[in-house]
Amino acid sequence: MIQTSPQGTVAYEIVDRVAWVKFNRPDKRNCMSPTLNREMMEVLDELEFSPDVGVLVLSGEGTAWSAGMDLKEYFRDTEALGLKGTRDAQRESYGWWRRLRWYQKPTIAMVNGWCFGGGYGPLFACDLAFAAEEAQFGLSEINWGILPGGGAAKVATELTSIRRAMYHAMMGENIDGKTAAEWGFVNEAMPLDRLKARVTEVANVLLKKNPVALKATKDSIRRVREMTYDNAEDYLIRAQEAANSYDNEGRKEGIKQFIDDKSYKPGLGAYDISKQKA
Repeated sequence: MIQTSPQGTVAYEIVDRVAWVKFNRPDKRNCMSPTLNREMMEVLDELEFSPDVGVLVLSGEGTAWSAGMDLKEYFRDTEALGLKGTRDAQRESYGWWRRLRWYQKPTIAMVNGWCFGGGYGPLFACDLAFAAEEAQFGLSEINWGILPGGGAAKVATELTSIRRAMYHAMMGENIDGKTAAEWGFVNEAMPLDRLKARVTEVANVLLKKNPVALKATKDSIRRVREMTYDNAEDYLIRAQEAANSYDNEGRKEGIKQFIDDKSYKPGLGAYDISKQKA
């Protein structure tokens, strides 16, 4: 059953342990407003530790994923309140993107249409990303006189080459989903009519993995990118020890099924998590 946040800016439903969360302002191409940012945080809070949710997919209602920040509500209206209004709006938007980056469950961005400017924040925050070939990606800030802020410039330089990021930000030209995949903004692109099926397929694979190991893996990949090799090596040792302290039975069961039971091969799939001790 589809549910909506109090002001209707976010819609979501849980189907077979996948939470399908949508930006729900289709008439505004799902631009993010202070209200949407506030309600998205509340929805993330509700779903994060729910036993009914194993994977979260973020998408958009209608023809857009998110066309970025609402120029009137996010910029003009908050700026009219002075520095406090601006800072409050920034905390609410950056806050849920940060929350999504370190979310307890695996997250997937399903980019079904327009993805602009501020939309790059939650795009980067999701662990995986898939796009319709018809989708349009753009850093259009230069076209109306500002720089690509809100982390968008950082996202561009994190996900693609410096030359592509520079061209993307300075020219203000759009790229389609297929090009976004070639540049590294998303994992894959496919025709829109196949997008949800592919995301469902990926989500179902993730649901079969050990959830403690998935969380540790998500965090490790993000953390080690900023470390030297030696620091990363040490961090990963400590991260594995911490994961074992929460779920050592899972690790033991995986090894048992491979070595003793010979019921699976790690290079070809995951062990059966339903058989491990609670």
